[in-house]
Amino acid sequence: MKKGYVKIKLVRSSIGRPRKHRDVLKGMGLTKLHKVVDLKDTPETRGMIKKVFHLVEVIE
Repeated sequence: MKKGYVKIKLVRSSIGRPRKHRDVLKGMGLTKLHKVVDLKDTPETRGMIKKVFHLVEVIE
């Protein structure tokens, strides 16, 4: 993994979740279950992870 990046995996479905949570997942590029994305490790990304921490898994 590249330095300064964080891997995020969607482990729980967004079905039945509030619109804000679904929008955050879509903004991070997590559209399907078990999908993994690499995002820059910025305060904005950390805030998004914090918003949906119960739906994602962070792989550092």
